[in-house]
Amino acid sequence: MKEQYFEELLNIDTRGNKAEINHSIHYHPYEPTPYSALEELFKHYEVKPTDHIVDFGCGKGRLNFYLNYKYHATVMGIEMNKTFFEVAIKNREHYLKKTHRNSETVKFQCCLAQDYDIQPADNRFYFFNPFSVQIFMKVLNNILASVEKHKREIDLIFYYASDEYRYFLEQHTAFELIKEVPLPDLFEKNAYERFLIYRLYIS
Repeated sequence: MKEQYFEELLNIDTRGNKAEINHSIHYHPYEPTPYSALEELFKHYEVKPTDHIVDFGCGKGRLNFYLNYKYHATVMGIEMNKTFFEVAIKNREHYLKKTHRNSETVKFQCCLAQDYDIQPADNRFYFFNPFSVQIFMKVLNNILASVEKHKREIDLIFYYASDEYRYFLEQHTAFELIKEVPLPDLFEKNAYERFLIYRLYIS
């Protein structure tokens, strides 16, 4: 029910298809975060209009449109799959036509995650298990290099976080786990059905 409601509200089509896969051991199949999960997350985690959020492996742009619509945040979607990227661009046209939001606050880029040039304003990064830990480490190094140049607090938001991601963050970085948001009814059956939020504080 929420899926159809939000797709119509945002004037987009971001639904997944089991046949839509990336043929790579490093990049995982496309699956959008359920709207019901997003609703639960943002009951417990604040997004501000001043936030600049990057969604790695954004697919067709669901998270981006949702955050821009509900919280007026600036969003950047990074997608390596040209087909998904083209759908995201089409969704962007439909979304902007209906909402009349500032087009500069909703952008997409077709590139590998590790090739995205982290911008000085980027301060929130979203990952729905998009790629292997090897790629994640490269992306995280890019984020940390950006923080070295432009000091700011950084949040990493994970849905379905892999054990490898968590181990690397907790053993090899200064990021701290600040919040865990388990999904009602799902977490009891599957411990990965939760959001984890890690923060890098600036001393």
